This record gives sequence, C-alpha cells and structure tokens, in this order.
Amino acid sequence: MLIKWHGHACWEIESADGLKIVTDPHDGKAIGIKPPVVEADIVLMSHDHFDHNCDRIVQGANKEVVTGPGAKTVKGIQINGVHSYHDEDEGSKRGENIMFNFEVDGIKLCHLGDLGEQLDRTQVEGLGEIDILFIPVGGTFTVDADGAWDVIKALNPKVVIPMHFRVGGLSLSIAPVDGFLERADQDLITRVGNEIELTKEDMPGEQHIWVFSL
Repeated sequence: MLIKWHGHACWEIESADGLKIVTDPHDGKAIGIKPPVVEADIVLMSHDHFDHNCDRIVQGANKEVVTGPGAKTVKGIQINGVHSYHDEDEGSKRGENIMFNFEVDGIKLCHLGDLGEQLDRTQVEGLGEIDILFIPVGGTFTVDADGAWDVIKALNPKVVIPMHFRVGGLSLSIAPVDGFLERADQDLITRVGNEIELTKEDMPGEQHIWVFSL
C-alpha cells in the first residue's frame, strides 16, 4: 500500500494492485496550498464543505464518490460510514460529518474527516478495530490537540496520522501540529515525508505516530 498526503485532510491511498482511494479533496487555491494532482477509483468525502468536497479535481473516468453513512462495498473495498458531528453542539455550528473506515491490503484504515466532538460508545464500536487512524488535530473547526488525544485513547489505533493542521501557506486559522506532538512519546514519532509504502507486516507492535509533510 502507498499512502500520500495532498495537504489538509486529502489523502491518496493506493492498494498493491493499483486501486486508488482519495479522501476529502480540496482545490488547493481556496485554502492557500498546492492543489492535488491525483486520480482515483473511489473518492470519500466526509462532508460538503469547500475544503473537503472538491471531487471535480480528482481525475478518473469511472471514479465513484462516497458521501453518506452506512456500509457498502465499492469496487471490492468494504467501506463503512459512521455519523458524527463537525462541532461539539450536535452540528448546530458546522453541521454533520462522516467518519469512514475501510480495509486495503489487509490494513484497516479510518479517516475521521472534520470530527468536532468526542465519540460515544456506539461510534467507537461502529468504527471497530483500526490499524491506521487519520485524525484532525488543528482545532478551531475540529477537535484540538487535547481532544484528538481523547479520541485516540477511545479508538486505540496502531498508527496515528495527524492531519488538518497548519502548514506553510494555509489560509485557514488552525493550529500547527506541534501542540499535538508535544503530548506524545517523542520516541514513537516518525516523520515519513510526503508518502510511505507499507504492508500489513509493517504495522508496529505499539502505537506510533507518523507525521507527513508537503
């Protein structure tokens, strides 16, 4: 499997046989960073905000866009959407959000989108076992660093990948990743660059944090 970051909450995940999944695409210019150059078979969109819903920028003649809750199989990939809120007041501020869990090459991934609340037992059970967790950490529009760590404790993934934090050029008022990383065991943090290739056998025995860069 290949995982590549296109900034914000946009990830490209390619299976060993070449199937490509893209999450929460943006157009770059609307948020001040480089636009993704990417194609996909499946596009997962957690909610309909401009910095997460730009499926038009994703190439792919037969791509299928997935947006809602519930379990489905798309192009051989089992995908489960779990409902959540974009804020701590049941969506009254910023609306609803879908968290997606899906399996690629035997690795269970979960993308939390713009999660803005703490998870209850039903949500945790709905997401199930997680190998790799993509979690927002920048605050303002999502959970902040402290809130992210509470979510991580509830879900207990093998690998934590922070996203939705401030990078150079980003025009959104969110925090950088530093505050989130300060709360971690520094020996368990790996800076992996912009992309990483891995197999199920590469999953660590204890929880690690992989930090991507643009």
